[in-house]
Amino acid sequence: MSTDVRSAAEAILDGIGGAENITSLTHCATRLRFELADTSKVDKEALESIPKVMGAVPQGGRNYQVVIGGDVATVYDHIKALPQMKNRSQSSGQSNDDVKAAARAKSKGKLPWMDTFFEYLSDSFRPILGVLLGASLVIAFAAVLDAIGVVDFRAEDKPASWIFVDAMWRSVFFFLPVMVAYNAGKKLRIDPWVPAAVMLAMFTPEFTGLKDNPAVQCLTNETLKAEQCSIDIFGLPLQLQDYGGNVFVPLIMAAVAALFYKGFQKIIPSAVHMVFVPFLTLLFVIPLTAFIIGPFGVWAGNGIGAGLSWMNDNAPFVFALAIPMLYPFLVPLGLHWPLNALMLVNIQTLGYDFIQGPMGAWNFACFGATAGVLALSIRDRDTVMRQTSASALLAGLLGGISEPSLYGIHLRYKRIYPRMLVGCFAGGLTVALLTLGTNGITTNAFVFTSVLTIPVFTPMAKYAISIAVAFIVAFLLIFFTDYRTPEERAEAKAAREAAERGEANGTVNTDDAVLGDVSPATTTAAATGAASAGATGAATATATKADTSAKTAEPAAGTTTDIASPAAGEVVPMAEIDDPVFSAGTLGDGVGIVPENNEVYSPVSGTVMSAMKSGHAYGIKTEDGVEVLVHIGVNTVKMKGEGFTPAVKKGDTVKKGELLATVDFDKVRAAGYDTTIVLAVTNTKALAGVTPAGLKHATAGDTVITTTR
Repeated sequence: MSTDVRSAAEAILDGIGGAENITSLTHCATRLRFELADTSKVDKEALESIPKVMGAVPQGGRNYQVVIGGDVATVYDHIKALPQMKNRSQSSGQSNDDVKAAARAKSKGKLPWMDTFFEYLSDSFRPILGVLLGASLVIAFAAVLDAIGVVDFRAEDKPASWIFVDAMWRSVFFFLPVMVAYNAGKKLRIDPWVPAAVMLAMFTPEFTGLKDNPAVQCLTNETLKAEQCSIDIFGLPLQLQDYGGNVFVPLIMAAVAALFYKGFQKIIPSAVHMVFVPFLTLLFVIPLTAFIIGPFGVWAGNGIGAGLSWMNDNAPFVFALAIPMLYPFLVPLGLHWPLNALMLVNIQTLGYDFIQGPMGAWNFACFGATAGVLALSIRDRDTVMRQTSASALLAGLLGGISEPSLYGIHLRYKRIYPRMLVGCFAGGLTVALLTLGTNGITTNAFVFTSVLTIPVFTPMAKYAISIAVAFIVAFLLIFFTDYRTPEERAEAKAAREAAERGEANGTVNTDDAVLGDVSPATTTAAATGAASAGATGAATATATKADTSAKTAEPAAGTTTDIASPAAGEVVPMAEIDDPVFSAGTLGDGVGIVPENNEVYSPVSGTVMSAMKSGHAYGIKTEDGVEVLVHIGVNTVKMKGEGFTPAVKKGDTVKKGELLATVDFDKVRAAGYDTTIVLAVTNTKALAGVTPAGLKHATAGDTVITTTR
């Protein structure tokens, strides 16, 4: 078992509130999906500080998502294998499904039925995302071969080898109703093979062969431009439908089957449930599906598809713009699944889909924004963001999956979304302009909109131009205007320079982007050694130079220094602090303190080497050479001293426990900033060890770190 994955699994379990807080845990292609007993126990900041976590998102009610990316299955397996989870499952008197039902019953959402509906819809599709993606890539492969003239996949006399290739992807889409029925039954907590068997009855040669029966009667439906056939069964007219690829019917049928199944469970003795409950459910639901649910589901799907088709034909500008502009808001909430279902219905009823074309504008605007972030991270030598954006871009361009970009990057930086939306608009407008007088950009297959699936769309050239416009516009806007605020950019630069100096010198100095005042007045480099874009001069470096003139004897090896908590409060590991500079240990090892009062005290005795006028940060050096940073709050430099009252200044000698500053933490919270006091040993690399004491809670003066020379 990989150590880093296991550590991430343990950290996720702690961040979500522990095993006892989990009532259900599943995963999809990119996300861990939790249903929790109490969402207030979730530590969102701690979750998002975990290296493998791209984002943590509340999903309404008691649902919570933790975005992992392509490694989600591995992380899921590691969480399930943790002793805490095993002990929980062994000791729990209720099943996960029982607890889920109880939790839902207590839900106080404004529209709990809507949450339940979308959860049902989503969970019926999520387990088959992998095979849908696989089939879409087979389609893309076939489309490329068709485009370059290797084989005509539309010909009626294709060679047997290429017919076999068709079977490779049609296996997924033709039997999609069976897969959806199985997943829906599992979601509804009945034997999933029962609704699967109901749908399979509609695919048997006996059922499909009824169209060849001499008693069959067929008419042409002028509205749908399709042949409608019916036959009398036991004196009742049965409409013969083609259910291949249909998703509405299994979704409706599974809900009805659940009513019958659970009803029979209540009235039939448990000793004979296995025999009679499935038997009676099949006996009733198969005829209901064939005579009522099936025709109704097909009719409803046709109606909705026809409505969107009308909009696409009569208001192409509205349609082409609406789809890419809506998706950036639908995907984070998991509300895009109904449109995905409609795409499948369109293909099944019309023979083509017209939604995926303009949807591609959203996807490629998303990928373009990610590419812009990647380009900037390469330019700025930002290793962490380069790795994050590169993997997200690869998943997007080759797999058509937007979640790694969305959760790993876009939702974390508020400047990205407006720029990405401009790309969505530009791509949608290009679709509308290029397809005037036509039925838009279409495809005859359900695919993930990636580079590999471009040949699937018709007209291919117009689609390629549209997604290229969306991609390029989003890319250029991000690249030339940046995805970070000037403050974030300055802090990132200064942290990188600090890390580079640390690598070169064996130490990490307290940098001004962390200590300094960020303001427009300090945007130019000064003679004092200031950084750029809002960072002030190198106060710590200057102070260190002054200090080196009075060298004292080097402390003996093994000398220890106790560092006290600067305030009473909860002690958190450095890795869990919601700031990449601190959590990555760029400024040294240490801990965080979530303060319970407004006084902040010196953690050591020594000399104040740097004290910011804003009062939010202090650098202290002890007599034995340990350099300690006390940073009050995260990103509180932006408050420009409001709420901070310093009690010391640079050059002062302080004793351990002496007051450093008084802080109005209520004002800090009201401003939207994290109040955590960061306690970091900035010359960690020059020491033999920096060891946290392991306290969960400390009072002011308690030892929380011990350093060793």
